[in-house]
Amino acid sequence: MKKFLIIQTAFIGDVILATSILEKLHAHFPDAQLDIMLRKGNESLFHGHPYLNQVLIWDKQSNKTKNLFQILSKVRKNKYDYLINIHRHFSSGLITTLSDSKYTIGFDKNPLSFLFSRKAKHIIGTKALPIHEIERNNDLISFITDKTAAIPKLYPSNLDIDMAKPYQGKPYVCIAPTSVWFSKQLPLNKWVELIRLLPKDINIYLLGAPNEKEYCNLLNTFSNNRGINLCGKLTLLQSAELMRSAIMNFVNDSASLHLASSVYAPV
Repeated sequence: MKKFLIIQTAFIGDVILATSILEKLHAHFPDAQLDIMLRKGNESLFHGHPYLNQVLIWDKQSNKTKNLFQILSKVRKNKYDYLINIHRHFSSGLITTLSDSKYTIGFDKNPLSFLFSRKAKHIIGTKALPIHEIERNNDLISFITDKTAAIPKLYPSNLDIDMAKPYQGKPYVCIAPTSVWFSKQLPLNKWVELIRLLPKDINIYLLGAPNEKEYCNLLNTFSNNRGINLCGKLTLLQSAELMRSAIMNFVNDSASLHLASSVYAPV
């Protein structure tokens, strides 16, 4: 049985796009062991994932260096056949090169890529020649699969479906108005303008993390309390399940964009 490890320790949107690799590998190697390494905080995306054997969690917020070598020790013990590093930073390159894996793969922009078994060019698309990130990621494994990228996908559980059901009784839209990066965020007055344009007979659910509840309360204040603030009340997979049945999902951050896309929700 082949053993694969995928490393993507960036933010939520990048991790969701990395599920394209999981889908592709499972399609070509259905009996393989698939593991993934994530930064702490993103592991809830994979609760009950049907293809994953193990989620390795690297805590990068506290004792980063100590935790790096602890996670490296786990990787070495697992003796992977293929280690696929989607991340492009030195730290993940170090894990890759010291992993004791039979075959190491990553992007040429990783500073330690010269030590990998195989590297792929990290090409940013242009207007004339657009390249989606899932196509770029697929280049890492195309030599053992094929050239066509798989669609990213998440798998909300029956519990996630049950948690979303109480909010799905009448037509609704979801709005995720915040971002990890404030510079990516639509101004508050523009969200207010959108909410005022929405039909009066639909529900409006405001989605986000617990620390975004205050912002959504402020948005509600300026929107005649049209919204129902669900910040911190749903997990990522439960939010995805709610998005799935929405008339439309309005977002301004790639994390919530890809979360919607992962369940084929309109966005």
